[in-house]
Amino acid sequence: MKKFKIGIVGSTGAVGQEIIKLLEKREFPASEVRLLASPRSAGTEVEALGERRTVLETTPESFDGLDFAIFSAGSDNSVKYAHEAVKRNCVVIDNSSAFRMDPSVPLVVPEINPEALEEHQGIIANPNCSSAITLMAIYPLHRRFGLKRFYASTYQAVSGAGAMGPISLDQEVTEMVTGAPVPNALPSAFPHPIAFNLIPHVDTFREDGYTKEELKMGNESRKILSLPDLKVSCTCVRVPVYRAHSISINAEFVNNVNLPDAIQVLSSFDGLDFVQNLNENLYPMPVFSSEKENCQVGRVRVDHASDNGLAFWVTGDQLWKGAALNAIQIAEEMINRNCLRKIF
Repeated sequence: MKKFKIGIVGSTGAVGQEIIKLLEKREFPASEVRLLASPRSAGTEVEALGERRTVLETTPESFDGLDFAIFSAGSDNSVKYAHEAVKRNCVVIDNSSAFRMDPSVPLVVPEINPEALEEHQGIIANPNCSSAITLMAIYPLHRRFGLKRFYASTYQAVSGAGAMGPISLDQEVTEMVTGAPVPNALPSAFPHPIAFNLIPHVDTFREDGYTKEELKMGNESRKILSLPDLKVSCTCVRVPVYRAHSISINAEFVNNVNLPDAIQVLSSFDGLDFVQNLNENLYPMPVFSSEKENCQVGRVRVDHASDNGLAFWVTGDQLWKGAALNAIQIAEEMINRNCLRKIF
């Protein structure tokens, strides 16, 4: 089997570390893994695919000879280096928001719209974590009933705010339980206490009262599903959970819905586990979705407040399906389709 050279930009960050872990777990056919990061992290040694490897500073020349580069170092670095990588015949899979709404860049969840990869011009965008997890449950229902609109409320883990998210939660819990301040406590990642609290504020607010995170749900869903007129309303909430996001969804469809068909399509969809046994209190929860490749869906029921509506609950690991795993699946799908250099 042919092997490929892959670079990881942001290899010392939370998502970068998960990419390294998943490349090994999924036995990705890599002949070289090149670890790239900022000058501050360059020189660090990291365990990757059974070897100690030295992290290199990201420069335009870092991409020479690579087949793929997965970017997980923020939008600024993606804008700075992605096109430099493409110039060197390296396919970029970008985890930031830099290129998601660029009409020339495919925005891909491989279980949903893999055919979009055939039209790439060197850069492929990974969706926002909440969008990817939400659509894993919505898409099979859309195929069966025809999606008209949906409402979503996200319950997003603190690790989605970066490395400081779990640290902030730990510090606050310790202070509340012990009654004493944490020595050398770091500034919180959140604008309000997160321990034993919910914060209805993820990302920055716009003039219309929505946050950028909330608008991503609609914009990205319309692009991935090829439904330009899809109506979406979303509220994003940060919750005191370490890992894995949860989303409550109320979706309305064009065609008449029924539970047996809904359960059948959800149960048979690749990458999704149907988890529901109400007599045994069995339903998706973030604690059971952490470090799982599949998302979980359950609490499926007819929506009493809309015509042809279904209400359901989905959970997924935002570091995996919402970022690292989806990026690797994109690379795997491109290999299977033999479309790495079809366009650019």
